[in-house]
Amino acid sequence: MTDLSTYRAKSGAFIPVWTLEIQTLPEDTDRLLDAVMKVYALSYGRYERNASISALGRETAQPMEGSTTTTHVAGFQAGATETYPMVELKISIPRDISILERVMDALHYAHHYEEPVIFLREDWASRAAYDPERADNPNRWWANGKGLPDRLD
Repeated sequence: MTDLSTYRAKSGAFIPVWTLEIQTLPEDTDRLLDAVMKVYALSYGRYERNASISALGRETAQPMEGSTTTTHVAGFQAGATETYPMVELKISIPRDISILERVMDALHYAHHYEEPVIFLREDWASRAAYDPERADNPNRWWANGKGLPDRLD
C-alpha cells in the first residue's frame, strides 16, 4: 500500500486507519455504534461517533447442518437459501491492535449473528486543515446560504 505519511497539501493530510465494514440489520446500527462507543469514540477530526450506513440491500446465505439457523429455526432445511435485509455499517479506527481488539469484542457481543460478516481494510483517512470560523470558502455549509441538509431521524 502507498505510504502517505509524507503527503502534505494545503487542504490537510492523510492518517493510517483500519476501516471495518459490518453487515447488519438496518435497525441494529445504533445498537452496534453504541456498543463500540463504550470502548472507542469513533473520532474523525473534531467529531465523534462517525460512521456511514449504506442504503438498504440484501444478504444471502445457505446455512449448513449444525449452524445456528438449523439449530434454532424449526424445520429449516440445511443448504436452503435464506435472504434478509442488510446495510453496511462502516467505521474507522486507528491502526492500533488494542483498539481493534476492544472494538471487535464489542461488535461480536452486540451483533445479532454468531458469525458477523465484518471486513477489515487498511486505509488512509483524510484530515482537513480547517478553521471552523473561516467563512471565505463559498462551498462550506455555513457560508453557502443553504446551511446543513435536513437531518434524518
